[in-house]
Amino acid sequence: MSTLRREAQGKPCQVRYEGICNGDPQTTVLAHVRVIGVSGMGMKAPDLLGVWACSACHAHADTHKDAESERDFLRGLVRTLAELNRRGRIKV
Repeated sequence: MSTLRREAQGKPCQVRYEGICNGDPQTTVLAHVRVIGVSGMGMKAPDLLGVWACSACHAHADTHKDAESERDFLRGLVRTLAELNRRGRIKV
């Protein structure tokens, strides 16, 4: 397991889908973005493009590809990257 995947464990969800997020950091994992050319058939996005997501938000992201869901997921990516940078886990 990569350092960034371990780092996600026990952290607050950064996706925060309204009415869906369970708010339980014990269910948080690193959920990878799905973008053509970055991920797809047999190709997972790099861990740097992962979001701290609770189990409910992760499941929603995997099954809903509408613009609003994708926007909220990408906002979660920005919040995750900002938090990793603040903690000194990545350098930008």
